Amino acid sequence: MGNYRQRLMAAGCPEVLVYKRKKGQTNHKAIKKSKKGEIHFLPDPPEGQSADISEEKRKTMLLEVQKRDLDLQHLDELMMATFSQRRKEIIGDEPLISELLDRWPALFNERQIKAEFCRIVTADLLQSFLDGLDALMSNLLEFYKAAVSSNRRLTLSSVMQCLNKEDTNQNRRTAALLGLPLFLSEDTSDIIRMCDVHGETLDVLMKGKRVGILIGHEGVLHDAFPHEIINVAVVVEEAVVLHEIRDVPTGFAMLMGTIYCLNLQYPHKMKYSFEFLQKVVMKMNPDQCSARVHGLRNKLLRFCL
Repeated sequence: MGNYRQRLMAAGCPEVLVYKRKKGQTNHKAIKKSKKGEIHFLPDPPEGQSADISEEKRKTMLLEVQKRDLDLQHLDELMMATFSQRRKEIIGDEPLISELLDRWPALFNERQIKAEFCRIVTADLLQSFLDGLDALMSNLLEFYKAAVSSNRRLTLSSVMQCLNKEDTNQNRRTAALLGLPLFLSEDTSDIIRMCDVHGETLDVLMKGKRVGILIGHEGVLHDAFPHEIINVAVVVEEAVVLHEIRDVPTGFAMLMGTIYCLNLQYPHKMKYSFEFLQKVVMKMNPDQCSARVHGLRNKLLRFCL
């Protein structure tokens, strides 16, 4: 097997080269492997395309995004052609988000996040997320209601009270998502934040925020979540990478897509919630769950029966 890997390394296989030690390096590199059900974690470049050609296409992409009227089809083709180079940089070099914003500005919008996610896991981001959420939403809300009535999760009471005021499908989705970490006894303070769009500055709101979302509303917030949302933004390393997202469920879907596209780890304080969204809601790599997520999934299955 070792000889086989040497042959792959000599042939330039990216998934083997990423483990190679540099000359003089003594410490082991962190293991870079597919951990969230990725199909194309570190793909080979297109046949006949060299690194120079890929770099030229990246520079063409930089010029394209500066135009007033974007040619979206051309931009899609350039992003597809540079997919291998982009994944090699993100996984192998692990650059800061500021460097990625400079080198790959076209990636940071809803259209390209969905396209990149589809290239990585071969699944539609919004459809798989919303369809899976809708299938489990009613049962999750029943669990929340039972937890509140038995005084086991009093923090969920404010989320359920929002539904009593306005029980719409969009609010039910939002309540299911915002209530999930509370039901799993996780801390959301550093990942999910509500903010008045005319209140605090972004620097204050994003301070210490590694990965998460900002939910913007107007005026003083009296409930667990606002009924009228002005803007939802995705934040990575104290920088807004996506904004003007229309609602909270779409914001969560875009956050999941961003985590996959940038090869980020799930926030430690909400790791079970993100694992549940990936493996139970979106059904990606569902066979390997932690005990807490596996227990909740079994409860949902028994409830359905």
